[in-house]
Amino acid sequence: MDKNSMKLILAIDVGGTFTKLGLVSIEGEIISGRLFKTGARQPFNEFKKKLSEEIEQLRTTTTKTYTIQGVGIGAPNANYKTGEMINPPNFSWGQRVPVKKMVQQLLNFPVYMTNDANAAALGELYFGAGKNMKNFVVLTLGTGLGSGIINEGRLIYGQHGMAGELGHVNVFSEGRQCNCGLKGCLETYASVTGIKRTVYELFADSNAESLLRSVSYEDLTGKNISEAANEGDIIALKAFEYTAQILGGKMADTVAHLEPEAFILTGGLSQAGDLFLKPLKKYMEAALFNTYKNKVEIVLSKSTSTEAVLGPAALALVGLKLK
Repeated sequence: MDKNSMKLILAIDVGGTFTKLGLVSIEGEIISGRLFKTGARQPFNEFKKKLSEEIEQLRTTTTKTYTIQGVGIGAPNANYKTGEMINPPNFSWGQRVPVKKMVQQLLNFPVYMTNDANAAALGELYFGAGKNMKNFVVLTLGTGLGSGIINEGRLIYGQHGMAGELGHVNVFSEGRQCNCGLKGCLETYASVTGIKRTVYELFADSNAESLLRSVSYEDLTGKNISEAANEGDIIALKAFEYTAQILGGKMADTVAHLEPEAFILTGGLSQAGDLFLKPLKKYMEAALFNTYKNKVEIVLSKSTSTEAVLGPAALALVGLKLK
């Protein structure tokens, strides 16, 4: 082995729509990357075949001399202890998907796997907004609501490797139906999907004019709701206010359990910026026990979508004791 070769991590971020690959240095530099359609509704063996092809392509995209130290994987509903995706929503791969075992069969390197939000939390801890923090919670506000908890500089996994599912705490006992089978889960309100549902409920309850009324549910996105709110659209503004009220209250509950330094927000809903952050901070503070008031920050992740591989990379670096 060339003693001057770079030590790299092969990082894999499995998403419901796209899977991202990256060769990442110990310092968090993305040396090269690739992206391909996951095919979540196709058979798992199709994904395995495509992943193998894309990894081979990735490994030839840099002329630098390197050695792969290990593999990190972030995926929806992934269990750190078993290496499986457990009942992943929006996937047709089965109830227990042996992703880690599959990757180990493809590659002769140590493999580490956890759910995507946990991986994101590690990415923030070592390379992102949490770099100078020891206690924080990452909330991924995308299609659903994922979360990763860092306590005293370590990720919390729990007894069975599935800790930190804040998206499935209950808001209303007979509330909106969640894909997990429960009703009233936080992610059915505080996510891109949740705010879309809120917009359509507001349409039904109000005759107010809105730029969004001409947009079908399928075409509605967090981005165009944000754009409408920026133009003073009353429906969009009410939707953000309602979402912030619900999420802010549950964040206050989380503060009582964990007393974090900060919440770090990432994902589509967080891109609304102050439109969302200001009411969110207001409602969280209003619901906080006095001891915690004005002590918990809400900050936006600085990571872009192309940097999603930094989380799985950090996971492998921790597993290999390189971080």
